[in-house]
Amino acid sequence: MKNLFLYSSLTLLGLFGCVSDENPGGNNQDLVPIPTQGATSPTSYLGMTLAWADEFDGNTLNAANWTHETGNGTNGWGNNELQFYRSQNTSLQNGHLVITAKKEAFGGKEYTSSRIITKGKQQFRYGRVDIRAVMPKGQGIWPALWMLGSNFDTVGWPACGEIDIMEMVGGNGRENTVHGTVHWEHDGSRAEFGGKYTLASGTLADQFHVYSIVWDATSIRWLIDNKQYHVIDTTPSQLDEFRRNFFFIFNIAVGGNWPGSPDATSTYPQHMIVDYVRVFQNN
Repeated sequence: MKNLFLYSSLTLLGLFGCVSDENPGGNNQDLVPIPTQGATSPTSYLGMTLAWADEFDGNTLNAANWTHETGNGTNGWGNNELQFYRSQNTSLQNGHLVITAKKEAFGGKEYTSSRIITKGKQQFRYGRVDIRAVMPKGQGIWPALWMLGSNFDTVGWPACGEIDIMEMVGGNGRENTVHGTVHWEHDGSRAEFGGKYTLASGTLADQFHVYSIVWDATSIRWLIDNKQYHVIDTTPSQLDEFRRNFFFIFNIAVGGNWPGSPDATSTYPQHMIVDYVRVFQNN
């Protein structure tokens, strides 16, 4: 997700086991306004099969797909983030996933949010990923829809590779821009390559957009509303990370090295609303 991301296995679930965090994935949030406008994507593509999808129907998060990560990680998840992740900040509403960032004191932090992962449950190599979502807004807000290499526990980050399908940083007129980035290890150091796309009008919080990657053994392409805006050639041997399995992470961070801290203009709660995630693979 981030330029200085230091993903530590110590931060996974067990580290904060002493904190009561019940009702994972429960529909315990107040109802939030869900936009009716925006881009959509097809349910099929020529020459491809729908390999996996979560349409976020029902009342609770599908435990066969997702696990919550909780706490504030190591050094704010390696980025000096300010939130404490809780399962209570995730809900399902009318066929949509809602991740909510709040200004509330919990776990020694001033903000709470949620972070869900498919690690150990759903992993993929190659294909087209479509995620239809509405972003939150405000200075200090940092939503992301992204992936990490499934071999993270063995090789660590950045050697596992990271694919940021969508990142947005809030405030200062930045909410009209989507960022797509990869991170990997090059000669023992972190390397990255990113691109961005700015809307002609409006912001990513106004209505639904579809964030996509098309990924194969030689390249990764990034699209918004089916318009390509970035591509990387992954054929060099040091990008071999991107020829292995990856899992999904969805979250809203608050504060951190990239967006900066919230200020007097920031308002809460803020919501990232996800209509669906779909993975298509070649026949």
